[in-house]
Amino acid sequence: MSRIEKTFAALERAALVSFITAGDPDRDTSAAVLEGLPEAGADIIELGMPFSDPMADGPVIQAASQRALAAGANMQQTLSMVQQFRSKNDETPIVLMGYFNPIMAYGVQQFGQDAANAGVDGLIIVDLPPEEDEELQTAAKANRLDIIRLITPTTDESRLKTLLDGASGFLYYVSITGVTGTASADMSKLEPHIEEIKKHTDLPIAIGFGIKTPKDAAAMGRIGDAVVVGSSIVQTIENNDKNTAARAVATQVKALSAALSKPLAKLDNQG
Repeated sequence: MSRIEKTFAALERAALVSFITAGDPDRDTSAAVLEGLPEAGADIIELGMPFSDPMADGPVIQAASQRALAAGANMQQTLSMVQQFRSKNDETPIVLMGYFNPIMAYGVQQFGQDAANAGVDGLIIVDLPPEEDEELQTAAKANRLDIIRLITPTTDESRLKTLLDGASGFLYYVSITGVTGTASADMSKLEPHIEEIKKHTDLPIAIGFGIKTPKDAAAMGRIGDAVVVGSSIVQTIENNDKNTAARAVATQVKALSAALSKPLAKLDNQG
């Protein structure tokens, strides 16, 4: 079993997927935040590959990419951060999330090899549709990397079949139409759509975009197999200095993780 498969098999609640941007605000601070995520309660880590034009991301994650790039972040640094993390943690899955341009510039086949050797488990490439990902699929399969596909509220049954072909690890359900960190999902529409998707696949479904608070995470955790929290964690990094960022993020992630194990009514009572 892969790390991702083992993680989902072992959990009796929805998994917490925590996103940070590699190298934000600098390598050392980012590495410290990354290292502290599992102990704080993150079950899977999404590590953003900094890119100058992150078109699916809202202002918060755009700013994180800009900070990282200004501090010298690049693909080699991102992979070295994963390798450093793996020297201390060989269990928590790491999924690289981002855009195809940096991978293409690196060299797709070389990227697949280097990512696997560093300890990466999967890839979410938000601007690469399945009709155009044959080269990446080849590199990923050769190196046992999962290709995690995006599903949206507008995905119909016909499109779903295309997206499921070649997908592995889990599915990433984008709960809103728009960019990260800008809106909240409509639960009345979300739940029946996810139930319909589950009729067509056994892959776990992680719900992301618009999840900010422990209460948000708990609500989404009732209908998904995992919840993804990104912009609010990245905002915490931005709001803290280099000496306090890792501790502040750990506190936030602990609250999110705890919420996934609590009855939703108890969170309502907490306001």
